[in-house]
Amino acid sequence: MLSGILGGCVEETSSTGQAERHDACAVDTVIPSWNATAQNALIGVAKQSIQQSALDMAIMQAAVYDAVNSIGGPGGRLTQLAVTPTKRRPASREAAAAQAAHDVLVHFVPAQQASLDAALATSLAAVTDGKAKTNGILTGAEVASKMLALHNGVIATVPYTYGPMDPGVYQKTPPAFASALLPGFAQVTPFTMTRPSQFRAGPPPALSSDTFVSDYNETKAYGPKTGSLRTPAQTETGLFYTEQATAQYNRAFRAYSTANNFTIAQNARFFAMATVGIIDSQIACWDTKYAYSFWRPVTAIRAGGGNPSLVADPAWIGNAVTPAHPEYPAAHGCWTNATAEVLKAFMHTNNVNFSLTSTITNTTHTFATSDDLRGEIIVARIYGGMHYRNSVVVGTQMGRGSRREHDAALLPVRGR
Repeated sequence: MLSGILGGCVEETSSTGQAERHDACAVDTVIPSWNATAQNALIGVAKQSIQQSALDMAIMQAAVYDAVNSIGGPGGRLTQLAVTPTKRRPASREAAAAQAAHDVLVHFVPAQQASLDAALATSLAAVTDGKAKTNGILTGAEVASKMLALHNGVIATVPYTYGPMDPGVYQKTPPAFASALLPGFAQVTPFTMTRPSQFRAGPPPALSSDTFVSDYNETKAYGPKTGSLRTPAQTETGLFYTEQATAQYNRAFRAYSTANNFTIAQNARFFAMATVGIIDSQIACWDTKYAYSFWRPVTAIRAGGGNPSLVADPAWIGNAVTPAHPEYPAAHGCWTNATAEVLKAFMHTNNVNFSLTSTITNTTHTFATSDDLRGEIIVARIYGGMHYRNSVVVGTQMGRGSRREHDAALLPVRGR
């Protein structure tokens, strides 16, 4: 098995009987480079939504992982996530990673094939010509094709019928009053969960409950655009996480990889863990959201919360724009705690020293522990005015559950 996360430099014997020297300590740039290429292609050029780009990114990184991991290298191999390709030896992991990433991206954004072909040519030019390069290319192409047969990236178009204008029922929210976003995302095939509803949370709190009364008053006081009880630092925190989340977090993953000098085996596993953990958390979250269709604070607060003990504010608007999907649970709670749990599992410690940057606030937040990351997202969604505390807490719990499932699928070691 891998020795911790960093392993060592070892000598192996190939299947052909030739002794081959593999430098397990070599810092990898291929996988982070393709992650950046994917971010630009999916978000910068294609302008995909958070949900679509997160799904496509996860499929790409899963293919990269299965391609690299199938070839093996120093310390052995981990369990394949979804695809076990034909065994070819010798084979270049770098070539396999680049080809797998390229082929998945071309499938999703075929209009960008020319630029993706150029990126592939650059990656492959750095690999020595020969049988290992050829086999790596073949392995990457095979894994990409088979991965796309399992996960095609399609989010079904599902009609959404709004419920009655009753207390507690989700309605379109100001200022755009946009239609409910991607209800079909709840039907996407997960990578490691048995079904989208595996971690469906119980219902949101009753409007008469102490939990809802407390949450309503907290968001009403700390979440409005003007006249809030927030400090300037809390206002910044509320806006920090309003960047396109796939871009914000994958940028952070690349920085984390660089800071920790990850090898190609570590990068394949790390980026797969992170992106697959996130996407499964989001599928689970969407399943719960559309199962209950709970109202957003901006709707509840303007209407008085459906509780005679609460005070309405008909002009209330949040510090950040409310996303166009039901409130419960908070998607960013699922997303961020899935990330926190992945960091903790990958680094084998709660002391993760992880940083996020935001193009919205032009600031950096550094978290010494995974608990710190989890704790900040809970208050951030309150300070943004788009969620209640309980909903973010429930989201973090769901993120932890879906991450455990993907650990069980991705991390066990098997013999070569």
